[in-house]
Amino acid sequence: MDIQTRPDPLARARELGAEIAASADEIERTRRIPEALLKRLHESHLFRMLLPRSAGGDATEPAVYVAAIEELAAHDASTAWNVFVANSSSLIAAYLEPAVNQAIFADPRSIVAWGPPNASRASAVDGGYRLTGKWDFASGCRQARWMGAHCHVLEADGRLRLNRFGRPAVRTLLFPAGEATLLDTWQTIGLRGTASDSYRVDDVFVSEAFSSTREDPTLRRERGPLYAFTMQCLYATGVAAVAFGIARAMLSEFIALASRKAPRGLARLADNAVVQADVARAQARLGSARAYLIETLTTIYAQADEVAPIEVADRAHVRLACTNAIQGAAEVADFAYKAAGVDAIFPGSPFERRFRDMHTLSQQIQARNAHFEQVGQILLGVPPEVFL
Repeated sequence: MDIQTRPDPLARARELGAEIAASADEIERTRRIPEALLKRLHESHLFRMLLPRSAGGDATEPAVYVAAIEELAAHDASTAWNVFVANSSSLIAAYLEPAVNQAIFADPRSIVAWGPPNASRASAVDGGYRLTGKWDFASGCRQARWMGAHCHVLEADGRLRLNRFGRPAVRTLLFPAGEATLLDTWQTIGLRGTASDSYRVDDVFVSEAFSSTREDPTLRRERGPLYAFTMQCLYATGVAAVAFGIARAMLSEFIALASRKAPRGLARLADNAVVQADVARAQARLGSARAYLIETLTTIYAQADEVAPIEVADRAHVRLACTNAIQGAAEVADFAYKAAGVDAIFPGSPFERRFRDMHTLSQQIQARNAHFEQVGQILLGVPPEVFL
């Protein structure tokens, strides 16, 4: 089925909702997506929403992408997280030569996984790099067929390679997953099904063609407004979308609970004026955060250039909308959990795992308060300390 005949991503996500929900307990227990569900996710093309069409993807506009990830997260946050991370990694294709994309993505089940940059270094050699190091938090690595490593580059003369901004360059090196040793380290309170394990690489050669950088959006080869967004911007939208899905599901579950729960000696929760007002505030908080993010993405996408990356001011607006979204969703999830009382504390309740998932997500760098400071610097015309 080609892109012209495939249903839109949100419809595809909805079609898989019941199957994802039915698999959620197994995903939590095994820390893996079951093969049958994984096959369906691949068939749905949801792992390829952000992959360029030239590489076999759908190049989905950001607002639609957010809606699809949110829908998945309402049924299982770990599944949604793995899908969004795979999409985020696939954005590297916009920076690679067509032949390299063919080698990586011609396999319809190909996923790229990697962990965030650290102090690891690759040594520049003739034709490429020699790579040794260890990385953590590689969400989706258990179903990945290719791995990546973000690292500084040590030149032959011993100096660190610098980027055009005068800072140590961070190069992304891509290699078959079999070249990496996966380490079972992901024992966490939430998002357990993401299997965000560690991995190690020992003296692997990576050719220059299978490398690029995420830090300079002017180097992209793929045209189009989607790829005018930086990879960091689109990654942040994925985190926000997962947070929306969790919070939306928890608020819906509380509303259903409130309609039938009557604490001892009291009327139904749904008949309590305080609960009524709090539910309305929670709905407004979630809805306004979502509307702000969708409006921001839609406006910037409509104005984005085919070649030039979006301006720093636009990146700041995306960052602000995403951080606000994540924190707002966490507030709504906390409300639903606390308002549900003891009904929320038991394993298997509609609240308990989602609460753990949300508070694992909220520890991620995309949710940190420092983003408000960085965006504020840009809004006030102060040169930012961190380039968004």
